[in-house]
Amino acid sequence: MTEAFVAAAPNYGVIVGADRLEFPEDIVVIVQADRAQLAQAVRRLGGVRALAAPTITADFFDGLQVAEQAQWVDELAGRTTYTDNPDPGYVTLLDTGVSRAHPLIQPALSVDDRHAANPAWGLEDVKGHGTEMGGLALFGDLTPKLHQANPVSVMNRLESVKLLPDAGVNPHHLLGAVTRQGINTVEQVGPRRRTFTMTTTTGEDTPHDGAPTSWSTEVDQLAAGVSGDIKQQRLMLVSAGNTDNFTFGAGNYLDRCDHEDNEIESPAQAWNVVSVGAFTEKTVLPDGEPVQALAPFGDLSPASRTASWSSHWPNKPDVVLEGGNWALSAMPPPMRHGWLSLLSTHRNYPLRSFTFTFDTSAATALAAKDVTELWSDYPTLWPETVRGLYVSSARWTQQMRAHLPAQPNKGHYAPLFQRYGFGVPDMARARRSASNALTLIVEDTITPYGLSEKTGDDVHNEMKLFALPWPVEALRALGNADVTLRVALSSFIAPNPSEASRGVRYRYASHNLRFQLNRADEKEAQFLARISKVAEQPDGPASDEDDLWDYGSNRRHVGSLHIDQLTCKASDLARRNLLAVHPVTGWWKSKKLLAEGLPSVRYALIVEIDADEVQAELYAEVQVAVDALIAARGVIAV
Repeated sequence: MTEAFVAAAPNYGVIVGADRLEFPEDIVVIVQADRAQLAQAVRRLGGVRALAAPTITADFFDGLQVAEQAQWVDELAGRTTYTDNPDPGYVTLLDTGVSRAHPLIQPALSVDDRHAANPAWGLEDVKGHGTEMGGLALFGDLTPKLHQANPVSVMNRLESVKLLPDAGVNPHHLLGAVTRQGINTVEQVGPRRRTFTMTTTTGEDTPHDGAPTSWSTEVDQLAAGVSGDIKQQRLMLVSAGNTDNFTFGAGNYLDRCDHEDNEIESPAQAWNVVSVGAFTEKTVLPDGEPVQALAPFGDLSPASRTASWSSHWPNKPDVVLEGGNWALSAMPPPMRHGWLSLLSTHRNYPLRSFTFTFDTSAATALAAKDVTELWSDYPTLWPETVRGLYVSSARWTQQMRAHLPAQPNKGHYAPLFQRYGFGVPDMARARRSASNALTLIVEDTITPYGLSEKTGDDVHNEMKLFALPWPVEALRALGNADVTLRVALSSFIAPNPSEASRGVRYRYASHNLRFQLNRADEKEAQFLARISKVAEQPDGPASDEDDLWDYGSNRRHVGSLHIDQLTCKASDLARRNLLAVHPVTGWWKSKKLLAEGLPSVRYALIVEIDADEVQAELYAEVQVAVDALIAARGVIAV
């Protein structure tokens, strides 16, 4: 009943928040609507037992006395179970350290799993930031967990790497080296499924306008597995950086967030990482407060930095998660407020149990929780694939889309990408297929460049062509009903760290891959001929096929994660079953380099079909075809 209400409520102007409070007989959700909208939704949809204004927030728990806070901790700990998975997923926090004194953290953080990038630093969390992130990475926002009555399962474990000294800062020129040393240190423990989570950034590289810096380049190398003592691909999350509230005036807060001097901080522009910004659904303040929430429900958190660039370099941030809101009084600047914050674990337990937390750091810790749980669901997937699944699951909220005109063209999407990336991730969408929505995953390798046997010149060497196992009969049965196709292509590039290459994306990336879909009734030979022209002119005019995609080549053909979607008639999609992955130029395309060997690269291709509200048995028909393909090739999974 709850899911039916949540799914249909937006049709009545009711915006439903992501948080849930679960009780034995009820589920509580937070909604935003006016009185008339809410009354109409409740009357027509049913299933609502009661309405009430939210009263329990982070401020309530943070304001309790020491003994009362400890009682709440004991109550939550008593109904919490921690994973007994022999191969658990680890959130590896590169931060200020994590305190094991807190009862909610201790079961998930072994004594031997605390480290420091510099052996001279202690392991305790003196500043408190890392312990806050640890609580979020295990539980999420503690407020709903404390307020509900159901059992809580913690699926992740923690590793802590102190990346920041207790006093002072890391010298700017050593930021990449310190990050590498921290990762080398923790990986000495042995192989694990690690989600490396870094919630520290620098403003010293600003402005970079999206171009690589020394720190972001090293982070790209670490993710690609070409740096570090162990040469392996790594799943890495980085926060987008936070705004300074004292720079805000009385105007529209988004104008300040979008300003070019408020760009995402380094190393969040790195190509291979999941860069995390913040949005907010926290807008409720107590009656009588002489302030109001600055950001509307479902829009950008005022703390979140945005991209100053609209093309050429990767779309950043990749996703946004809850980062809290600010309160605005009659006179600026806006300030953080307990009612508009998240709640997490305090480093000084038992003196304090809870603390407010917020901004893109909190959003990144929440993303780390999600990503690690997703990877535990599918432990054999590559880091490239998990990144693609998670980011591709994201969608813009109704409030975010309200900034678009009624009939948007491709250019209108640029501000949304600059603020929100691909939007708010949806774990349910990332995790499973349903009867009217399915996801196909391909994990494969490609050798993008080679040497011509005739001329000896460097050439594009290989292209992968997939005849997708479309549910043809189910799609034809839908006829003129609209279906949405979404494609994500994820690969980790090896960066070219030489200074001269940083202003040219085709010289920064080792390789660049693209995907193309055939047109309705376009035969294979015609399709391949068209791709060959596109591959030779990566910055040339977009092909006709591009016109049906929502975002287009300017948004799709940047970075190392390419996502786009199109909506068309189901009967047309039934005839568009050829999808190609092909290279365009990169710095590996060099006769001198290729003479030493032909490098290959991994990539993940994720294809989703969504029939939305149309009842269609897409999954059942595809399953038969997929089973046959798995047996034949072993590269496609559902």
